[in-house]
Amino acid sequence: MDVKSLRDQFLADIIKQYDIEEARSFFYILTNKILKLSRATVAIHLDRILTAKELFHFDQAKIKLLAQEPIQYIVDETEFYGSLFYVDSNVLIPRPETEELVDWIIKDHLGVKEKLRVLDIGTGSGCIAISLAKNLPGADVYALDISAEALKITQKNADNNNAKITCLQQDILQLNTLSMDFDIIVSNPPYVRVLEKQEMKANVLENEPSLALFVSDDDPLVFYERITALAIKNLKRSGNLYFEINQYLGEEMMQMIKNKGFDQVILRKDIFGNDRMIKVEKSK
Repeated sequence: MDVKSLRDQFLADIIKQYDIEEARSFFYILTNKILKLSRATVAIHLDRILTAKELFHFDQAKIKLLAQEPIQYIVDETEFYGSLFYVDSNVLIPRPETEELVDWIIKDHLGVKEKLRVLDIGTGSGCIAISLAKNLPGADVYALDISAEALKITQKNADNNNAKITCLQQDILQLNTLSMDFDIIVSNPPYVRVLEKQEMKANVLENEPSLALFVSDDDPLVFYERITALAIKNLKRSGNLYFEINQYLGEEMMQMIKNKGFDQVILRKDIFGNDRMIKVEKSK
């Protein structure tokens, strides 16, 4: 079978469950991963004959896609802030909104002469910590997570991206204080309420780790409250605390943070117009 015939058959099968643009995107991701052909070069290789091994890999990927497995888990990688990251079902797939948060932090601290100490809480794949380490030269970056499996992936991604970070396995809900103070604390913790499951796609619910996604309806700010309390003790004066947040809880987040004594709080919308990011500056 040549590439053109494979493409036509793949799309015909996949559009039973996905729209055509998404199906095409999957095809080009797979041609890049399996055939080492970029999207721009596929058109000039349509007559290339695939090997039996290549066809097998495409068939396996198609089966997984039809079973609602995310394409990022199928190819074991995703791009985030210009770098490639290994991902599997032990960690969340990084989202574009999180890139916006990282960009905010980097732009706030480019050109800072002092050596920065940074803590990423709930690091998962390490995408935030590693992106900061790569773009804030000289920063000491720490990546904290409760999951040992997630931290293995964090370290793998750090090694693959030539980024120096320090991994810490701890349960943030059991910490009363940190062992050092930080210039930047950032977190994208679990924030989806159980009642919001009905809004989520099946491939997320069935494949991505619930531990990293969900909080109870009764106490949806539990992680933010703990991290904010730690920031009171362990964020340096003039340091910054950054959060990615539930789009429905922006006002509740602002009020909680102010109630804990912070008065310099900024709420920012994401590219989709949803309340998504918060920045807190410690002034005292």
